[in-house]
Order: sequence, then structure tokens, then C-alpha cells
Amino acid sequence: MISWIHPGLVICLGGFLIPFIPWPKVKKAYFLLLPVAGLTILVLTSMGTFGTIPPWPAALHKWNVPFLQYTLDIARINKLSILFAYIYVIAAFCMNIYALGVKNDWEHVAAMIYVGSALGAVFAGDLFTLFFCLEIMSWAPFFLLLFRGTKKAMGAAFRYILWHHFSGICILAGILIHLNLSGSIEFAHMPWGWGGKYLGSNLMLLGFIINAATTPFHSWLSDTYSEATPSGSVYMTAFTTKTAIFCLIVTFSGVPLLMWLGAIQSVFALFMAVLENDGRRLCSYHIISQIGYMVAGVGMGTEMGINGAASHALCHIVYNALLYMGAGCALVVVGTAKFNRLGGLYKYMPIAFWLYMVGGFSISGFPLFNGFISKAMTIEAAEFIQRPIIYLLLEGATVGTFLHTGLKLPWNIWLQGREEPPPDIRSKLNDSALNTPVHMLIGMGILAFLCIFMGVYPKILYDMLPYPVEYVPFTVTRVFSITQMFVFTFLGFWFLRKLVRGYPTYVLDTDWLVRMPGGLFIKFCKVPLIAFGSYLDKQIMKVAETFIVSIRSPNIEARLTPMAIGFGVLVSLLLLSVFLFLKI
Repeated sequence: MISWIHPGLVICLGGFLIPFIPWPKVKKAYFLLLPVAGLTILVLTSMGTFGTIPPWPAALHKWNVPFLQYTLDIARINKLSILFAYIYVIAAFCMNIYALGVKNDWEHVAAMIYVGSALGAVFAGDLFTLFFCLEIMSWAPFFLLLFRGTKKAMGAAFRYILWHHFSGICILAGILIHLNLSGSIEFAHMPWGWGGKYLGSNLMLLGFIINAATTPFHSWLSDTYSEATPSGSVYMTAFTTKTAIFCLIVTFSGVPLLMWLGAIQSVFALFMAVLENDGRRLCSYHIISQIGYMVAGVGMGTEMGINGAASHALCHIVYNALLYMGAGCALVVVGTAKFNRLGGLYKYMPIAFWLYMVGGFSISGFPLFNGFISKAMTIEAAEFIQRPIIYLLLEGATVGTFLHTGLKLPWNIWLQGREEPPPDIRSKLNDSALNTPVHMLIGMGILAFLCIFMGVYPKILYDMLPYPVEYVPFTVTRVFSITQMFVFTFLGFWFLRKLVRGYPTYVLDTDWLVRMPGGLFIKFCKVPLIAFGSYLDKQIMKVAETFIVSIRSPNIEARLTPMAIGFGVLVSLLLLSVFLFLKI
């Protein structure tokens, strides 16, 4: 008898039934109850209904299924998986409220399959189950992109699936090589190093860092998240990259390469965000930057570093979904999130502005917001292991984050010193301060409350982390230094605010290294290769026609005597003998 009900399975199967529910009111209630059902299972688990959860990294194994000569561990419960599962279902509930206005039922189905497969991945105890869930996760966002219906979204959808199928191939190849060498399919810490015996581990690591949008494999995120539907992009911010962080914590914590990649990524993405003119693309680059903190924490491998990575992943899901919801409000209400077309929206969308600002303060790491209690832990972890360059990179990235998401984006969308938005935008607004749909504000409001609540009362988060937490975030030195950085950043922005207005741009990213050769290859296939194929086809047809005409000629038939045929065979055998001799 199964003693564990998998929340991911409940949400996946329940979400698939959404289009078949006949009454809209029942359908919406059912849609909201799916994450509630998953949360109920998690609460019962945490209360010890299915057994006491042991300290990390030990685990309960509650659902084992025989498969070939192996055993699939579908439900492995430990502190880390419970932590990620909690925030997944809470975020899904808020996102469902935000998405209540979506008329396309299949978009809801894709979103729920996405959430359920992410839960399946964090509870997976074996590599086959993990791979299966990751592959489902790669398909669900593909449809969230397609449902946008634009040409750019369709192109982004196919690029997304290509990137994630490549990462899936790397992970599967790594799993098979690891299985061949070790005979184990356990989803656990992997050996890492350079050399042939580490090929399987390195392939899995490559697949995970692609899914985590780690530099230089980050461009798929900024390319795709900004092209999904307004609600679909909110779902996409939470699950793929954070599940990859979970996988890195389990399998490759303590790998120094990750520490350096993460620190570089946290700064590199900020430079890419400088020229952005689209609100959602700017937020996408800040997802990449914040993931850098998590990857760096995983690479440090210390208890504090892993706690920092896990807590920052949780906080990031909350505040980044809030940021994307804020940018999505502008997109839903006026049809664009482009900076050069906006400004002056504050009078018509003030609640959305202030809820967004809560997310802006959180991602910046402002004291009393949740980003401060998680980001500071990762930065201090670098200081404790005496890595000054890593410390400076992570600390410096905080300034750029506040400059872009806390100042540049809200200034360009809601303010720009204008009392009224441009005429074409103003015509789409009602004479009211409540242009934003109420359900969207409710979803944002819950997430904003969580940002403040965790920032004021960090113990509720720290008690859920894998290792015991002795870190105290609210020290005089830390609060004063971070406040000082924010004050001077704001002053610099205010004096130079006219220079940060949006301008139509096309930002070249690392995907240029893939797109350019790919484009050249397609052009080669379209023109020279097809022309050569046509020429070759014509020449072969000419030879064939000549041969047929010659065979049918009576003169040729008369010459094909047995002696002539025998001579031809002899010459052929001699040529073949010479070829074989030279070959040997």
C-alpha cells in the first residue's frame, strides 16, 4: 500500500482535467484548489504523518517502484525537497490567482503540468525519475510560449525547446555513462573532476547549468521568458532554473568551477541589462544575475553557502514572480512593456506600482525585505571561506540590481516625470486608479506580503533550511553598509535619470555565437547546397539517359561479346587487387 500521495502527480493530473470541467465558476475554483491540495499533502508530511523527516541529507523513501533490474525512488522526502516543494505550491497558488483572467484553458493545463513536474523533480530519488520530470518540464513552457501567438514567441518557443533538449541529451548521456561505471541510479552527490572517468558527471553538470541559465549558457532565458504570455512568463520565472539549482545542490555542491561561474554571472547579466528597453527582458537578465548568487553558493559547498543558495532560491521565486507580475500588468492593461512607449502610468496603476516596488526592494537586498536575509547569507559565506574576489563580485552586483529593477524599470514604466502617458497609451486607460484587474493585484499582494514577512521574521525561513542556521543578518555593519550603497546609487540615478530612458535596441548576447553559425548554415542549405544538389541531379540524369540510350543501341549490343565482357571483368579485378594492396 502506498503511504505517500505525490503532490506533483495530483497537480499534473488535476491540471489536465481543467478543459473538461463544464462550468466556468467550478473550473476556476478547481484551478485554485490544485496547489492547495499539494500544500495540504506537504503540511501533513511536515507534521510527521508519513514519518519524521530526518536531518539533511538523510531522507524518507516512501514510494519505490520496480523498473527492470532497478528500483525507482519516486518520493524521497528530506528537508531540501520539502523547502522547494513548499515554495513551489505557494507560488503556484499566487500565480493561479494572477492568471484567473486567462481564457485559454490549455494554458492553465500547461502551467499545472509545469508545476507538477517541478515537484516531481525535487522529490525524485533516482536519476531516471529525475530525467523524466525534467523532460516534461522542458515541454510545458514550450506551449506557454506558443500560446502568445506572435511570430517572435513561436521562434522563441522552438529555440527554448532546442536548448532544453540539448541539456536533456547531456543529462541522459551522463546518467547512462554514470550507470555503466557505477551501476547506481541514485540521485545523489556525484564525483567531479577532469578526465575520461568523469565524463558522465561532467555531462550531467553541463545539462544542469544550461537549465540554470548559467553564463555562458544563459541567453535562452532572456530570449524566451519575455516572449511568453503575461501569466505564462510568471510561471516560467519560478520552476526551471530553481529546479536546476536543486539538482546542483544535490549532485555538485562544493565544485569550485560553479563558484566562479556564479560570481561572474551575477555581474555579467547586469551589463547586459543596461541597454534593455523591454521591462520583461530586463527582469529576465536579473533572474540570470540572481541565479549567479545561488550557483556561487552551491560552488562554495559550505553549510552556509548551501543554506544561502537554497534560501535565495526560495526568496527569488517570490520576489521575481512579483516583478514579472508588475511588468505583466503594464503588458495586459496597455499592450506593451517597452520603456520608450510608456511613462506616466502611476496615476492609473498606483497599486501595481507599489506592489512592484516591494519586489524591487526585495531583489535589491534592502533590509526588512526577504532578499536581504538570503543574499547576505551567500555573500557572507564567500567572506568566511576567504574568497575576496567572489565577495566583491557578489556585493557589487547588489548595486546594479537596485539600479535596474528598483529604479530604472519603475521609472520608465510608471513615471519618467510625466503626468500623463503618451496619447496612444492613454486611450487604452480608464479614468480610474484601478485599471489593473483585481485578481492580478491579489496575486501580487500575497507575494508582496511574503517578501516583507520573511524579511522581518527570517526565522520562519531559516528553520526550513537543510543545515542549522547560526547566521544573524541584522548586524549594524551589514545594515549600514547596504543602506549606504542604496543611498548613493539612488543619488547617482536621480541626477542621471534622463540618461536611463528607454531606447529601441537589440542586445547581442552569447546566443550570437550559436545564431550566427546557425543562420549561415541555413543559408548554405538554402542556396549553395540546393544548387549543388540540383546540378548533381541533372548530371546523374544525363549519365543515366546516355547509358540507357547506349544499351539500347544495336551497335553496342553487337560489341558485348564474351571476350569483351571477360576482359572488362579482368581489368576490374586487377584494379580492385591494387586498391586492396595499397590499403593494407
